[in-house]
Amino acid sequence: MDTSQLPSRAGGAGERKRSRGRRLVLTGLLVVGLVGVAPGAATAGSAPAAAECPPEIAAQASCYGGQDHNGAYYTIAIPEDWNGSLVMHAHGGPDLTERSDPERSGEDLARWSVMVREGYAWAGSSYRRGGYGTRMAAADTENLRQLFVTTFGRPERTFVHGQSWGGNVAAKVAEIYGSAKDGPYDGALLTNGVLAGGSRGYDYRVDLRAVYQYYCGNHPRPTEPQYPLWMGLPPGTTMTNADLRGRLQECTGFQSAPQDRTPRQQRNLADILAVTKIPERTLESHLRFATLTFRDIVHNRLDGRNPFTNRGVRYTGSHDDAALNAGVQRFSADPSAVRDLSFDSDITGAVPIPVLTLHAIDDPTAFVEHESAYRASLAGARNAGGLVQTFTRENEHSSLSDAEYASAISALSDWVSTGRKPTPGSVAASCPAFDEIYATGCFFDPAYVPADYASRVYPRRGSQHWPALTAARETALSRQPGAGIAP
Repeated sequence: MDTSQLPSRAGGAGERKRSRGRRLVLTGLLVVGLVGVAPGAATAGSAPAAAECPPEIAAQASCYGGQDHNGAYYTIAIPEDWNGSLVMHAHGGPDLTERSDPERSGEDLARWSVMVREGYAWAGSSYRRGGYGTRMAAADTENLRQLFVTTFGRPERTFVHGQSWGGNVAAKVAEIYGSAKDGPYDGALLTNGVLAGGSRGYDYRVDLRAVYQYYCGNHPRPTEPQYPLWMGLPPGTTMTNADLRGRLQECTGFQSAPQDRTPRQQRNLADILAVTKIPERTLESHLRFATLTFRDIVHNRLDGRNPFTNRGVRYTGSHDDAALNAGVQRFSADPSAVRDLSFDSDITGAVPIPVLTLHAIDDPTAFVEHESAYRASLAGARNAGGLVQTFTRENEHSSLSDAEYASAISALSDWVSTGRKPTPGSVAASCPAFDEIYATGCFFDPAYVPADYASRVYPRRGSQHWPALTAARETALSRQPGAGIAP
């Protein structure tokens, strides 16, 4: 059944005229006999099998799971009062598992069950493997969309949503697949997204790795084999999260009350935080990324090549900037590695569909200034007119208020349906009605404008830093053998 010919309808708390009959017909498209199959019972490349829904939506939706032909596990949910639209979810991370995680997409469904409660079908892939690979994750998201269409019919509208690194993935989905003639995606919702792209989106973690080692000297220790810091860890090295946490505690006392830290620990911590502008509460997670995820990017995705540089960066804010800049380890990127990381994840701005972003102003992981980098990319491609950015006075990264998610997806759906572009003010004004349902709060700040990305992250200058990716350069790179990160 092709639902594209059915009457148009927007989602949202104020619109509840949905087709239960259509929902029953679509369920009938599924192979008879799947009901009762346990989650994860489907084999690789199999059709979706009925699965248990998370408790948040168990009474109002039917859920399915399986594994696609690339080995990516996935979860699908269709509400009983389906509004005809589909939300394709791109998860964050990246996770560092060797293979696809069979639990990940189900956990994501529970976390963003608000989409299903608002009447949208939802589908999320766990991706075919862990580790970095933005285009791989985008392809797995698109593969799942095609599987949904084959099984349940084409939705009236399809939106792609991504949070954190998933925002980068969803942004690439919009660029790669949204530009096709009669493209399958109608709009994109990017929340707390890592939107500066891989070639510069992790520069503050590059700086953290170098600055941390200058002050702490224990990662690696003088008694351990030395290696360039840009690689995270040398090949074959095993280091657990607990090991890394112990070294961070040893140097900074970050787990101790301030009065229990030694003077040296307190000064180390103060200098590291002041120079890198990383919040104390997420210092460990950023250092973990700059260790374990950098190892994955360098050794597993770039064949040992270095995509990072801090050459020419002048660090400021410490008790002795001159000593810091004279003693910090410096390194220059391999242009071919920057090229491949850039092709894989950088934003070109070539986005032909409406994009709405939602970002916590005090996001401690993906700083809100990522939004400035994203707007600049779209402006450079003359597509900023298709972007609406909203901001909230929240201070978390991994999740925001359900009422705000509902407001955002409703505003995006209405924009696509009517052609009337929302404003930060109109999105904020719509939130209280949703909060009557979800009681999670509305914290929008319609007047907020983030500062430039370079105000938060030390800019890189000179030939070592790959220029901003454009659609033309992306096309040229795509024709080079071996360009990008292999799936």
